Amino acid sequence: MDPRLARRGTASRTEGGPQGLAAAEFRTDLERIRFSPYFSRLAAVTQVISQGAAGQVVHNRLTHSIKVTAVARAIAVRLASGPDGALLERLGGCDPVVVQAAASAHDLGHPPFGHLGERVLDRIARNRFGLADGFEGNAQSFRILTALDVHDLHGDGLDLTAATRCAVLKYPWARYGVPDPHPSAADPAPRGAGPGPEAHGSGKFSAYSVDVGEMLAARSAYPRIAPWQQTVECSVMDIADDIAYSLHDLDDFHRAGVLQHASVAAEFRTWTRERSALAALPSAELRADDRRPGRSLELLRRRLHAKDGWIVDDDAFATAVGRVATDLVDGLLAVPFDSSRAAERAVGRFTATWIAHFEDSVTVLADPPVRAAHVVLGRQAWHEVAVLKFVHQRFVLDRPDLAMFQRGQAQVLSSLVGDLDSWLSDPMDAPRAPRRLLDLVELAADGYRTLARDRPELLVHPTGETGATADDLARWARGRGILDYVASLTDDRAVDASATLAGHAARLWDAGSAL
Repeated sequence: MDPRLARRGTASRTEGGPQGLAAAEFRTDLERIRFSPYFSRLAAVTQVISQGAAGQVVHNRLTHSIKVTAVARAIAVRLASGPDGALLERLGGCDPVVVQAAASAHDLGHPPFGHLGERVLDRIARNRFGLADGFEGNAQSFRILTALDVHDLHGDGLDLTAATRCAVLKYPWARYGVPDPHPSAADPAPRGAGPGPEAHGSGKFSAYSVDVGEMLAARSAYPRIAPWQQTVECSVMDIADDIAYSLHDLDDFHRAGVLQHASVAAEFRTWTRERSALAALPSAELRADDRRPGRSLELLRRRLHAKDGWIVDDDAFATAVGRVATDLVDGLLAVPFDSSRAAERAVGRFTATWIAHFEDSVTVLADPPVRAAHVVLGRQAWHEVAVLKFVHQRFVLDRPDLAMFQRGQAQVLSSLVGDLDSWLSDPMDAPRAPRRLLDLVELAADGYRTLARDRPELLVHPTGETGATADDLARWARGRGILDYVASLTDDRAVDASATLAGHAARLWDAGSAL
């Protein structure tokens, strides 16, 4: 049997011949993901800001995932019928349904409040529970698919094919230890594998230590893919995610009036006009006064050079700045959004044009550099995505009003985790904790006991020390179970649960439903 079709818990169907078999198996994966409550939950999880905070309809994790799926499928279909078909097959294939499944699943692990929640839970995991691999949204997605979710009466996880499991491994390594040599020690390191800002090991990764067995088993189906490389189907999903992220959040904040034409235009026009003078300034001087127009774009250009010398090019960067300035700054943003049909047409035209441009720019590499994948954006499009994402970061994510709002969300998660930990640490009252929470702690305990037996070298403390006592294993299991539980909540349920445990709920039975 094709190893890409291997499942852990159930036998694959055999009717219809090899091609029909693959189609049926991959369609089963897609349906299991889309019927999952974890997938439905994404409708109430923040993409950047919640609808309540914006006062209007904005993208959430579900609408983002649906759009990533559409872009990913379009790219996969184009590649499958293109001149690189034979190369793609040698590398393991590029099935559009596998790509759809991976795109549907890629954000399942995002906790309440999006990336802000991810950072908060990572810090709590390491500092409160001593979990050296902390919390990471990509690793949480893989854990949901392989351990936390269920699809029948037996076993854990959705029992997906190896192809789909591999297609969600954007960073196919653990935070530390696996594989060996570990990519965080490489120079240059793969994208995402550099040391995290607050902990040893890789900043981004796709499997916790308790789940590395699942990751390695799935990856064994792709012997032609290097240990640090994504599968072809994963790289298509990853590109589609970048494309959607670079465009759709800009739509939201243009509609909300957050992206102000004057400030964005000043940044782009100043950099274009003073490009040579800005290039001559020391980086320290640029960072010290980075709110002055033009300086943030120049810092972006330097970051791209520092990280991605394999593709960065100053002329391509300047061209990208010019095109974004023409289409976004002097085009879409030049006319304030007024909810008219003409304004909606302008947004739709802008987004559709850029998506088509990016889809047409995708290319295949037989032997990619360490910071690239087998499927990549062309050089010019790569720079344009970087510039579009810069607009989002500089003029939305760095705003003080958003930061203040997020500080409150961080407090909600910190209080919720602390109260749940106190509850489970109370021997008299722990049995009355939510049934699902207790199940998740026991599931994590099984995982750590198995790890202690089979891979004890992966029992690592945040300090880097190895080895674990029975108390360590119990603490880690309680922490991982609580994190699995909190990460499965929607934004609103996290707020309600935090208020309930703090004694602020007004009505008993409404309050009880929060947990």
